[in-house]
Amino acid sequence: RIDDTLDALNGSQWFSTLDLKSGYWQVEIQPEDKEKTAFTTGQGLWQFKVMPFGLCNAPATFERLMETVLRGLTSEACLVYLDDIIIVGRTFQEHLNNIPKVFQRLQKANLKLSPKKCRFFRKEVSYLGHIISADGVKTDSEKTKAVADCPRPETVHDLRSFFGLCTYYRRFVRNFSAIARPLHKLTEARSNFNLIEECEKSFNSLKQALITSPILTYPRTDKEFILDTDASNERTLAVLSKKIGNEECVIAYFSKSLGKPERNY
Repeated sequence: RIDDTLDALNGSQWFSTLDLKSGYWQVEIQPEDKEKTAFTTGQGLWQFKVMPFGLCNAPATFERLMETVLRGLTSEACLVYLDDIIIVGRTFQEHLNNIPKVFQRLQKANLKLSPKKCRFFRKEVSYLGHIISADGVKTDSEKTKAVADCPRPETVHDLRSFFGLCTYYRRFVRNFSAIARPLHKLTEARSNFNLIEECEKSFNSLKQALITSPILTYPRTDKEFILDTDASNERTLAVLSKKIGNEECVIAYFSKSLGKPERNY
């Protein structure tokens, strides 16, 4: 999970990000499996020699590859999510030592990087749609700008695209499920799409919540956690936080609308 990957960055001060060049295409397909990727064009029958994008098991296959290549380094020197690698370090020297360790593993596996997409020796870096620093995790302004600039949805497809991006950042929004409920109902509509006043209010509230979302701190097992919870007949919500000095800092927001069976008990 992306959330687990981000939480594991706790304690790091220096960051470098690596991106593999067309990662899936660097994985060769076994000769006996090539026929499973066959497709027909006007020029005849073709088969992939490397793993194409779109195969249902491609993400899991690639994740296993990266975990095997970087085994023993993950969580200490680096973290990986599919083809996105982040090298970390609690000090500059530790970070400097970790970079060649990761490079040697990638070289041994004959995996190639895209230099234009790599960033080195940063105190703050973009990773998995978030901005990472020693202070914590925040939303990437380039991503939330797409939310801020999103026009009023005119179709269910428009709304689902907007709602999908908002859901990706739901841990940053207090009581997300309550704010988003009118829109969530509307995404299930098969006809008569109508953005009524309640839905428009929800749309604007979500945009504002993401634009002004807080920096979330990292969970630390050496500190006491604070968990605030609440529930009603329609939803549950929680806020996980910890104290830093005299300030209570949020780690994540959680909220969930209850289904009909859940509301019965």
